[in-house]
Amino acid sequence: RAADSADAAALAADDTVSGLAPAGDGGPADPCARAAQVAAASGSRLHACTLDELVATVSVTVPFGSLQAIARARAGPPVEP
Repeated sequence: RAADSADAAALAADDTVSGLAPAGDGGPADPCARAAQVAAASGSRLHACTLDELVATVSVTVPFGSLQAIARARAGPPVEP
């Protein structure tokens, strides 16, 4: 569940920073705010969000009993070989 949430949050942030999810669609204009919104919708909490041009890297936490599971994901253009 944590990995799925991180993937979705990273994709949401990347779609926002690249302009694929315009601010006029009702979602936040800030990529990290959009990532937090998507993470919360899947039952997790955004732990970190960084942007490097068109690449979004996020980590989320998900409660797991008395512990917290952490997952990290990256979304953006493919890395050149």
